[in-house]
Amino acid sequence: MTRAPRRRDPTRKYRILTAAAELISRDGYHAVAMADIGTAAGIVGSGIYRHFDSKGAILAALLERVMDQLGEGASEIVRAAGDDRTAIAELIANHVRVAIQDRRILQVYHREARNLPESDLRTLRRAQRLYVEEWVAVTSPLRPELSDAEVRALVHAAIGSIQSVLFHNSGLTAERLAELLSGTAHACLGIEPAAGPVPTLVSVGTGEGLTAP
Repeated sequence: MTRAPRRRDPTRKYRILTAAAELISRDGYHAVAMADIGTAAGIVGSGIYRHFDSKGAILAALLERVMDQLGEGASEIVRAAGDDRTAIAELIANHVRVAIQDRRILQVYHREARNLPESDLRTLRRAQRLYVEEWVAVTSPLRPELSDAEVRALVHAAIGSIQSVLFHNSGLTAERLAELLSGTAHACLGIEPAAGPVPTLVSVGTGEGLTAP
């Protein structure tokens, strides 16, 4: 009797990346072994190698996902927004959501990106620059008195203000923290928030910024 081929668990890759984000953010890249990630993900033996051939590959996939999430979200926001002030408000809100809900992955991004292979690091930096340019494109018309270099400096300051809480436990509710960070980012840009309610802090994916299959 022919044995039916065993189905691959479609959630395995998600579980690996989620476990890696938790462990690396807590213990550091060099202190975490492939076996640790496999155990935390509930994968025994060599199963983890069916998806990733090294710890570096896991790190690259993890950071690529969060940068894709930010970059693709920014492109869609800019395309769909009716005006520049609305676009920048929604770009801020989206980054705030990622900073609060996907905190572990952004912690890994800031602490461990230097451990990527050089080619992966260049790709990540390129995506980061493109993301910043989405902000610059909608900020410049709102601050016409500033040079391009000045606008970019303010955009970096705004993004940095949001990410300043990654390693600080404020004890605030997510909603209150989002409100404060949104106000701070707008202040860094020197732009009044768009009229209307602050975009709602809604759940993204199923945890740590990774959408389960």
